[in-house]
Amino acid sequence: MNTTAQILQKKKNTILETWMQHQLSDATLRDDLMTNDELLKQSEELLGSLLKALSSGNYENIYASEYEQVTDLLGDISIMRARQGFSPRETTLYVLSLKKALCDTLEEEYKDQPEVLYREVMQLNQLLDNLSLVTVETFIKGREEVILRQTDEISEISTPVIRVWDGILALPIIGTLDSARTQVVMENLLQEIVNTGSSIAILDISGVPAVDSLVAQHLIKTVSATRLMGAECIISGIRAEIAQTIVHLGIDLSNIKTKASLASALHLAFGMLNLEVRRNDRNKSTKLFN
Repeated sequence: MNTTAQILQKKKNTILETWMQHQLSDATLRDDLMTNDELLKQSEELLGSLLKALSSGNYENIYASEYEQVTDLLGDISIMRARQGFSPRETTLYVLSLKKALCDTLEEEYKDQPEVLYREVMQLNQLLDNLSLVTVETFIKGREEVILRQTDEISEISTPVIRVWDGILALPIIGTLDSARTQVVMENLLQEIVNTGSSIAILDISGVPAVDSLVAQHLIKTVSATRLMGAECIISGIRAEIAQTIVHLGIDLSNIKTKASLASALHLAFGMLNLEVRRNDRNKSTKLFN
């Protein structure tokens, strides 16, 4: 173990205390996401692993075996913080504040040896900067995983298949219809057709802001997949501007049943199933007759 590593190991408790002070004094500290006790336990574990790795004398290669536990801990901490809602800045400052605590200790120990102090501080700076990069890279991956999961969850929530009548399903689509979402729409719709044995599906695009050639192709694919399952598909929510766009783009929807509103589509579906809705009495609810 080299002299600097011995000094840092001997001053471990002081370094941890200084590091915690730096973190707790930061005005951006998110104590709503992590308690001080959790932060202390996390910091103590990382510091212990780092000091153990430094005892090897390796200040350069953080991918060597002696740093495996350190990088694993940093990876777990970064991913956990990404999931908890910490910002990249907050996560990076976690490591940089450790660098400051280590350098403060060396400045005190080597205050009478400026050349040694400069050399050791430069080595530590390079090491902690490299560890900061690992932290940021892992944090970004963790944040991307969170975003992808949330996107999938939103897609699932925003494409509900509703059983509006026996044999009739409705799927209101809100927002942009891209390739990934079309896949979710088709999977949900086809699965519900199987589950309910429905013969008619209504795709309501009232909540789709605009229809271009790509969106139209996605709709056609969904209709085709529905027909392969033995069900007929009706597209409702065809507003005037959407109709004009479809005609302008030269998209052929002539073989697909379309309606301006969901109510009109439901009325058409009743007719396709030879069902009739009529009111018997003013004080009675609407009944369905064959």
